[in-house]
Amino acid sequence: MHLLTLNCGSSSIKFAIFDSDVREFLRGQIDGIGTAPRISAKRNAESIIDRSLEDANVSDHGAAFAAILDLLRTGFPDISIASVGHRIVHGGTQFSQPVVLDKDTIEKLRALIPLAPLHQPNNIAGVDAAAAAFPDALQVGCFDTAFHRDQPWINDAFALPYHYYEEGVRRYGFHGLSYEYVSGRLREISPTHASGRVVVCHLGNGASMCAIDNGRSIGSTMGFTALDGLPMGTRCGQLDPGVVLYLMQEKGMSAHAIEDMLYHDSGLKGLSGLSNDLRTLEAAATPEADRAIDYFTGRIRIELGALAAMLGGLDAVIFCGGIGENAWRIRQSVCEGFEWMGVEFDARRNRSGDAIISTDQSSVGLFVIQTDEEIVIARHALELIGQ
Repeated sequence: MHLLTLNCGSSSIKFAIFDSDVREFLRGQIDGIGTAPRISAKRNAESIIDRSLEDANVSDHGAAFAAILDLLRTGFPDISIASVGHRIVHGGTQFSQPVVLDKDTIEKLRALIPLAPLHQPNNIAGVDAAAAAFPDALQVGCFDTAFHRDQPWINDAFALPYHYYEEGVRRYGFHGLSYEYVSGRLREISPTHASGRVVVCHLGNGASMCAIDNGRSIGSTMGFTALDGLPMGTRCGQLDPGVVLYLMQEKGMSAHAIEDMLYHDSGLKGLSGLSNDLRTLEAAATPEADRAIDYFTGRIRIELGALAAMLGGLDAVIFCGGIGENAWRIRQSVCEGFEWMGVEFDARRNRSGDAIISTDQSSVGLFVIQTDEEIVIARHALELIGQ
């Protein structure tokens, strides 16, 4: 029996296969869907495929999933998929735990598409494709918002007429599967820090931060949608709602045009006028690229201070995600200057890629932990198979 996990992003699909003991069998991804698609996969840390798919016309997620199926059927024909676990970005107010996905559940998830237009349609497309390919497998949904569902009311609400809150206009938070994994991993590495006040920085093309008190989310930088909080690769992050009103009333922009700009043409891409990829910006070293990076790190520092205040202090900071795990300059820019909060940063450890980048004397532990949303999904799928 094997478990397949699917993590469908806006332009990528990450996939992994685990055995019934949740030991990894295979892991890979297709990225650049619709532009320059490429498939890669590893087994036991050894590459088994890494090639372009531009000649295969992988223009959407359906075609990408077909390429994954082709890899599995030709390379591993004896695998029996008992369950397919899916990352679902938005669970709304209804889903605070992983669930078996059936027709009724899928319709409820479709109703949430306006709250996550970049991700939810692709998540649902992945469920539909997997159900068709593996009709006897249990389809399981794991929600990025679930980790935050019991955060305190004051960190859950907006100061709008209360009936909107009752209707579901609230701060949902996202990246919950990542936060679940790294907070659990911290408990293995340092139980003392894990039982305290922790801020996790999930930094990538999508970026957010979370305040966690003894394993429980009490607040997140993301809110009603995945636009809020930190600037991201192409998303704006924190924005005065008056700016949206101005763009509509004075610039004559439609809601659709504003949505497209805030999701696709803002963030690092909009500020730099160059790219949404931090690696490209660091290599460019132009004034425009540098100002985009400075804004990104500046907002992280602001949110770190705010989340520490929310927690009433700080015992640990975790960096994860593609940028958090690999961009040592970003970690340094964030951490330096926080000595007043008990942070003592070790620049040598940081540049060497150590898992702990604080000094031995620091009262705040600084950790770099490689996140693993796929194994979290697989564990939940196995639990539901058992039930």
